[in-house]
Amino acid sequence: MAGIVVIFDFDKTIIDVDSDNWVVDELGGTDLFNQLLPSMPWNALMDRMMKEFHAGGKTIEDIEEVLKRAPIISRIVPCIKSAYALGCDLRIISDANIFFIETILKHLGIRDCFSEINTNPCYVDEEDRLEIFPYDDFHGCKNVLCPPNMCKGMIIERMQASIGNRRMIYLGDGNGDFCPSLKLREGDFVMPRKDFPAWNLINENRTLVKASVHKWTDGEELEYILLQLIDAIIMEESQLLSMKNLIGNDNCYNCKASYSLNVTPLNKPIDIYYEWIDECQRANKRPVVE
Repeated sequence: MAGIVVIFDFDKTIIDVDSDNWVVDELGGTDLFNQLLPSMPWNALMDRMMKEFHAGGKTIEDIEEVLKRAPIISRIVPCIKSAYALGCDLRIISDANIFFIETILKHLGIRDCFSEINTNPCYVDEEDRLEIFPYDDFHGCKNVLCPPNMCKGMIIERMQASIGNRRMIYLGDGNGDFCPSLKLREGDFVMPRKDFPAWNLINENRTLVKASVHKWTDGEELEYILLQLIDAIIMEESQLLSMKNLIGNDNCYNCKASYSLNVTPLNKPIDIYYEWIDECQRANKRPVVE
């Protein structure tokens, strides 16, 4: 199994909209939402909107049907299923809420692909109204881009403390995805959505980001880049494991050819690759025996 932790934001990374805005707009609450927004924190405002919808006769089933219509990023479902099949530990960090996220993931048939969802908690009360609560009352992060109810960077740090040296790949788009990008380590990867806030912030602060940056513009590119990164990490870790036994292995994922040789503890994975190329060149120069 691959020792890779892949962490997704949800809004505009798995689905192609902001789930809060989508529900508010689809249920006809846009004007009230915009009226209240200047005077209320976002998380508290969403809880207030659920109360208003309930008072207006909207049911939990109405909310679920709206969520099931939410547009998703193209190719995201097969991408997630492929990463899961490769043995990756898939997780979500999102400032949406658990009801919205799980409703959509279950509808798409991918809820079981995720081992952990970090988001704002909520529950359906005895009156069948959805109540939404903040993930944190006060997190203490000094990054002004983190909303008051959630610092994704602190969640990354908690994960890092529990996973040891396992590699991370983080995908996101918004201002709140910049702080976790700063927490990633060398050898990790961050995949910001191009021309969205996280991408712009990372570009403006490249020296602060230790992880390797790989942008994406659409679902097809997200799928291609993510699976290529996973394949590269799996290959590298396989080589390192083999080298512990003084046998170096390399594989071509296009033609399925493989190459092995004896190594020493001083060899690096790239040495195996270059030796394979040299051996191919030597083989091509040998005379053909009739």
